[in-house]
Amino acid sequence: MRLSTGILALLSSAVLASGFAPVRPTAFARGGSLPMSTTEETKTEGKKAGKDAPPTHLGWDSHNPVEKAPDSLVREGDGPDGNYPMRSKFEKMCRDAQIAITKAIEEIDGEGKFKEDCWTRANGGGGMSRVLSGGKVFEKAGVNLSVVYGSMPQEALQAATERGVDRSKGMAPGERVPFFACGLSSVMHPKNPFCPTMHFNYRYFETDGGVWWFGGGTDITPSYIDEDDMKHFHGTYKEICDKHDPEYYKEFKAWADRYFVIQHRNETRGFGGIFFDDQNDRDPDTIFEFSKECLNSVVKAYGPIIEKHKDDEFTQEQKEWQLMRRGRYVEFNLVYDRGTVFGLKTGGRIESILMSLPETARWEYNNVPEPGTPEAEFLEVCKHPRDWV
Repeated sequence: MRLSTGILALLSSAVLASGFAPVRPTAFARGGSLPMSTTEETKTEGKKAGKDAPPTHLGWDSHNPVEKAPDSLVREGDGPDGNYPMRSKFEKMCRDAQIAITKAIEEIDGEGKFKEDCWTRANGGGGMSRVLSGGKVFEKAGVNLSVVYGSMPQEALQAATERGVDRSKGMAPGERVPFFACGLSSVMHPKNPFCPTMHFNYRYFETDGGVWWFGGGTDITPSYIDEDDMKHFHGTYKEICDKHDPEYYKEFKAWADRYFVIQHRNETRGFGGIFFDDQNDRDPDTIFEFSKECLNSVVKAYGPIIEKHKDDEFTQEQKEWQLMRRGRYVEFNLVYDRGTVFGLKTGGRIESILMSLPETARWEYNNVPEPGTPEAEFLEVCKHPRDWV
């Protein structure tokens, strides 16, 4: 049975993120604060959102299309008090990566071209979506930049985070939390069943209560096992992690295996990669450099795998298996993915939020692969994740 993924999108607006991934133990408490002045009143009672703070739901019609995005969507003075230089630096990193990655993917595809949509919001921020559709190699590929100045109820903010992490720290009890967020996210769905889907997201947040953190990761979702491919992909990110902290890869790989679980099926979405959130246990510039190197290594980790398999022959049965695995991808994104839920809860641009969904997917009733087949072996890895490097 083939269904439009757009229909399923209606289900997600009622779903809250589960926040089931464990908290990363560090030598510092989570919820690091930016250096900003406070009064005795805010110390004892907590800060209240200003009268000019954005509403908790920006509104689906709050995005104004523009021919060309301004040189920067980050403006000093917009949003909560905080680290303006980091906001600006992170946005520039995302813009540069968006240009470089889409150029590389166009070269791999050979025919498809990315179409860019730009928009702004009256209260500040905006975004740029670049989407390739109907290419020679890629059925759909998108790379989205977003800068958001918004507010969230404290309970909704907590639902989208790690257990035990107080992102509303510094705010008065029950007060909505004004925030700044900037991120670059991408999903790429190739046509060939032997070419894996790839996803990445790198982001930076600040709240009006003085909390800041980085999050991100890159992960891969094949339909068939190729151990050399997985060694290359995971090896690329292990090398980066080892350069910045010898504990990073082991921890962030395990975090990805826990995060990308389709709980109602007790299987992972794919073969993982790295995933991290609520990172503020060291100098922000240090975490920035780690995020930057991870983001700038996407093509290095993913491109050779697509080049290797884009012309592989495949059967109709193998294509149908790929479409069923895409169905699993849809299930995870609409039910469990924090980024999707966050965007829907804050009134994000719906076309950008649902860009991650494939154009085609498949659901078959009670499909169970025959024992000993490549499909059965693949499913076993989804139930018991492997260490590839």
